[in-house]
Amino acid sequence: MSEYQYYEFQAIDRPLTKDELEQVRALSSRARINTTHFVNEYHYGDFRGDEHKLMEQLYDAHLYFANWGSRRLMLRLPTTLLPARSVEPYCMEDALTCWTRNGHLLLDFAYSAEDGSEWDFETSFTLASFTTLRTELAAGDLRPLYLAWLSALTRWELEEDVNEEEYTSTVEPPVPAGLAQLTGPQQALADFLHIDPHLLTAAARAGGAASSQAIDKDALAAWIRALPQHEKDALLLDAALGAAPQPGPALLARHRAASHDGTAEPSTATRRRSAAELLDAAYEVRSEHTRQREQAHAQAR
Repeated sequence: MSEYQYYEFQAIDRPLTKDELEQVRALSSRARINTTHFVNEYHYGDFRGDEHKLMEQLYDAHLYFANWGSRRLMLRLPTTLLPARSVEPYCMEDALTCWTRNGHLLLDFAYSAEDGSEWDFETSFTLASFTTLRTELAAGDLRPLYLAWLSALTRWELEEDVNEEEYTSTVEPPVPAGLAQLTGPQQALADFLHIDPHLLTAAARAGGAASSQAIDKDALAAWIRALPQHEKDALLLDAALGAAPQPGPALLARHRAASHDGTAEPSTATRRRSAAELLDAAYEVRSEHTRQREQAHAQAR
C-alpha cells in the first residue's frame, strides 16, 4: 500500500504576518499556503515542521491523518475562554491531552488504529468540518471533550491487558448535556475518533443526562442588558475592528458561568458511572439493536 499523509493548519483569530508566512513556506515547497491556511499531502517523505510548535506559536487548528490509521485534531483557545482545569477531567492518554502556552490552551485529540487496517480510500477529512468545535468549547459546550473520553473507552474495551478492577474503578468525567443531540461538528468528531455508537447511545441514555444544550434566549437577553454600557461598547468596537476574537463564545461562556453562580456547569447526571457500567450499558444497546434488526429481516422475509 502506498503511503499517504494529510496536513492542514488554520489561523483563525489572526492572520500570519509576512515574517511568519516566510517561516512556514520554508517548511514545504509544495504546500498550499496563505496567511490563514497551510495544506499539504504527502505520498512519500514526512512533514519537516513541528506540529506542536506551529500550534503554540501560529495556528489555531490542525488536522492530520494517514492511511495507516493515525488521526489527530489539535485546537488552540485562549485560556480566558477555556481554562485547563475544565479540560483535565476528560484527558485520557492517547485520546486527549492538553497543555498551556503563552496564554493559550492547546487540545490534542488523537486516534491510532492498532493494525492500520481501517483505512477507507473513499473517506477523507478537511479541517473545516471541525473548526466550529473551537467555538463550541469557547462557549462552554464540553461535549467534544466527553467524546474524546468515550473514544479512549472504546479502544480500552478492545485491549486484552486491562483487568476488571480497572474498569470498575475508573469513573466517567462530568457528563455534558445534549449527548443525544450532537451538533454536526461533534458527530464528525465522533466518527473521526471511531467512537462506538452503541457506547455513545448508552452514555446519553443512562445516568439522567439532560438532552439539550439550548440557550434560554430570554435569560441571555436579560443578562446582556445588565452588562455595563462601556463594556458593551468596547465589545462592539473590537468586533467591528477585528481587534479580538469574536465576542459571542466568550459572552455565552460568561452567561453559563453566571447562571451557575460563577462555577462551571456541573454534570447533569445524578451520579458518575464507572467504565464497567458504561460498557455493560453499551452491550445492552448493541444487543437490542441486533434484536431489532433480526426482527426487521424476519418480517421482510
